Amino acid sequence: MEKFKIPVSLLSPDIDVACWGFADTSELPPLDVPIGQDRAIEALDFGLGMQGPGFNIFASGSTGIGKWEIVHQRIQRVAASKPTPADWCYVHNFRDHSSPRCLSFPASKGRAFKQAMAALIQGLRRDIPAAFESSKYLDARAKILEEHEAKKQDLIRAIEGEARVQGFTIREEPIGFALVPLREGRPMTQEEAAKLTDEQKRELIEHSKALEGRLRELHARLHALDHEAQSRIGEMDRLVVRAVMQSRFLVLREHYKALPEVLEYLQQVEDDIVENYKDFLPRAASHVAVLGGEGEERKSNFTRYEVNVIVEHAPDGGAPIVDEPHPTYANLIGKIERKAHLGVVYADFTEIKAGACLQANGGFLILDVWDVLRQPFAWDALKRVIKTRSVKIEDPGEYFGVAITSLRPQPIPVDLKVILHGPPLIFYLLQTYDDDFSKLFKVKADFDVDSPRDHDHELLYARFIGQVCRDEHLPHFSADAVGEVIRRAVRLAERRDRVTLRMNWIKDLVREAAYWAKQDGRTVVTASDVERAIAKKQRRENLLEEWIQNEIKEGTLMVDLDGETVGQVNGLSVHQLGDYAFGRPCRITARTFVGNKGVIDIQREAELAGHIHSKGVMTLAGYLAGKFAGDQPFALSATLTFEQTYSEVEGDSAAVAELIAILSSLADVPVRQSLAVTGSVNQLGEVQPVGGVNEKIEGFFESCKQRGLTGRQGVVIPSRNIKNLALSREVVEAVAGEKFAVYGVTDVEEALELLTGLPAGERGADGKFPPETIYGRAVRRLAEMAKIAAAWSERHPSLQSEESGPA
Repeated sequence: MEKFKIPVSLLSPDIDVACWGFADTSELPPLDVPIGQDRAIEALDFGLGMQGPGFNIFASGSTGIGKWEIVHQRIQRVAASKPTPADWCYVHNFRDHSSPRCLSFPASKGRAFKQAMAALIQGLRRDIPAAFESSKYLDARAKILEEHEAKKQDLIRAIEGEARVQGFTIREEPIGFALVPLREGRPMTQEEAAKLTDEQKRELIEHSKALEGRLRELHARLHALDHEAQSRIGEMDRLVVRAVMQSRFLVLREHYKALPEVLEYLQQVEDDIVENYKDFLPRAASHVAVLGGEGEERKSNFTRYEVNVIVEHAPDGGAPIVDEPHPTYANLIGKIERKAHLGVVYADFTEIKAGACLQANGGFLILDVWDVLRQPFAWDALKRVIKTRSVKIEDPGEYFGVAITSLRPQPIPVDLKVILHGPPLIFYLLQTYDDDFSKLFKVKADFDVDSPRDHDHELLYARFIGQVCRDEHLPHFSADAVGEVIRRAVRLAERRDRVTLRMNWIKDLVREAAYWAKQDGRTVVTASDVERAIAKKQRRENLLEEWIQNEIKEGTLMVDLDGETVGQVNGLSVHQLGDYAFGRPCRITARTFVGNKGVIDIQREAELAGHIHSKGVMTLAGYLAGKFAGDQPFALSATLTFEQTYSEVEGDSAAVAELIAILSSLADVPVRQSLAVTGSVNQLGEVQPVGGVNEKIEGFFESCKQRGLTGRQGVVIPSRNIKNLALSREVVEAVAGEKFAVYGVTDVEEALELLTGLPAGERGADGKFPPETIYGRAVRRLAEMAKIAAAWSERHPSLQSEESGPA
């Protein structure tokens, strides 16, 4: 057995802190590069620098690596050297009110334009009424009205002269002019009209008909004169308004002469103000009604002259970096908010809000792929932005044909680099099932989960710990404390020659160790503080593990830790609860008997076995058949089960234990219960490495410790797992004190020898196994079973025929 023992030096990583040359991390320089992510950084730098359609980035890696921080650091280096993008505004579209137009300005100039337009309108609301109240304007207007009135009176006098010749006068009434007959130069009374003869009446009627035609002509000419006066006053008013605006717009045009679209917009604003200048006048403007114009009050609306700045940047801010933590459709693309007035809901261009895609225009947009995929419409909207290189803000209800708002803002062109980060599985699923994904995200930055452990990487780890202490104002770590952190990093990597790159986990360990050091009043974190932090975290999470270990100790969960039993082996399993895993022993039993069913996996028959476990059982069945069924019928049936398990069993790490249980039962050789075994096996009998080997050893050690260590107890693991060992100090010390042992095996034969004390056996020159070896005894028993099966078949040929018939 001694030859299979793993040396104590290989049970846990050996950390030489003396070779680092520092007392604590305060002596180390800050860490300026991420640890062990050269491949990912190279891909990030390429993707960030590469210009062209579709060269967006998917940062792929497991949780806890620190992808987000590394991505941010690389982007910040690039963004600082890039030009600051333009500001974007929405303004009223005077040609199509339902389609607000977008304007771009140099960085920080959008707000200045908004303020300039507000000052312009405010000044015009003051200056235009003042211009219309000036004496010069009033005199000119009065002159036009006087001329207009004189022309009206001349027409009225001419018609009145004609009427008097015909014996009539003209009287002005509210509805127009009326003819009044005269008698002796004065209007005729009703009594006088009644005394007229029929001939006189006919004569008056004939004269009045002729004059009525002239009155109609008078009405038409008077209306024409009113229209002429209105036109002259309107033209004069527009000239006055243009004169008031001229200098103001001249200044604006000069300031924005390099922006043709802004100049076009200013011209439209000027034309609209000239057309609607009455909006700037007091509502009760007296001259409006003088000429028969609009008598009702006008409700002025100056919202159409406002400027909605939806994206603005500092002048020297570089390219924007936007990390959207909640990428709903509205937060990603933008939205049009609504107003309510007197129970009526409406929207205008001032309520258009930009989303993350516009905020990141000209820069970089960082998104968690999980968050995007969870939000309705968000993924399709993001792809549309990348493909069209523009952002069109619209209500999601449009997808269902529901007209929520009548606004259709003009699309804004965008040029941005999108960086998604998420797990590798999502990357491969999108690549497989989304035809657009590979065209839109051409750069994959793969983040590794661990890196080689050597002197240089250990020093980088120490600098990382020092950097965390500086950034978060924590006490620095002594060299011994750094060694304990690296020991933990090796355990998390599950390789003695590698350290984990899940730096968020390491940060938490640093914070917790610093906390316990502060609790004890120390200014420097020691190795004992790190050990205490690990132990405290384990205690917070291992309640279920303690329950199971107590039930093993009490005998509720039946596990033998001493003695020998035929067909019974202590297997090892791992329970994964979030980020905490622990191991425990499980009793595996096998029974063999005459039959032709082969190996019957009870777990599988009860539908409590996973696919990998079932594969492992079928593999060991193949090994048995290949080993023993070469020259005789394989008349074997064997049942195999995990005792006292009531949930699904998955994985093939118990295959060696299951195979030994079957061979023990078949050869009638007892198995040492003081040993537990883990390992997978192939059809050639080679023992293959498995996962969770540290948790399995420590779980069995805990069970043995609670019952009492005898020095005979230990765990058998695949030799190929030795590189994964990073056991706790307690286990290592127990092994060093010969109270516990860890063995390594490379094939089933070595495992059999360890657990039974007998050699497995090798075929001699005659092709037979030695009789007192395990394989020799197994062959002898299989021969007996074959004879029994043959004899039974001879006595019951009909039953044998039925059993061997078609299924």
